[in-house]
Amino acid sequence: MASQPSLSDLRRAKFARRTPAALSELVGPEHGTVRLPLHLAWSGLTTFDLDQPRLRMSYYRIVLAEGQHDDLVRYLNRGLLVSLWPTLRTLISRDVREVWEHSFDELAHSAQAAA
Repeated sequence: MASQPSLSDLRRAKFARRTPAALSELVGPEHGTVRLPLHLAWSGLTTFDLDQPRLRMSYYRIVLAEGQHDDLVRYLNRGLLVSLWPTLRTLISRDVREVWEHSFDELAHSAQAAA
């Protein structure tokens, strides 16, 4: 009898299907104010000033958790993601963190360097 995948395995598969092929696809804004659509920011703030560290971190947490592939490449910025990753990885779910670090060596290395 084949075992059923765990809930965590199912969540990881969902997040893995959404990730871009390369971090270079992440061409989102680096500065300024961004308004996220309701399918991403459905509770609480919808507008984020990326020049404010706390708001920038909240924005990245929301997009990583809720975003589909097109949202990720539109709203995330490769340079910001890499620079935020050592802290950001501690604020997101284990499933999201493991998928992104497994998919992108650059994130896994930045996490190790920060440890």
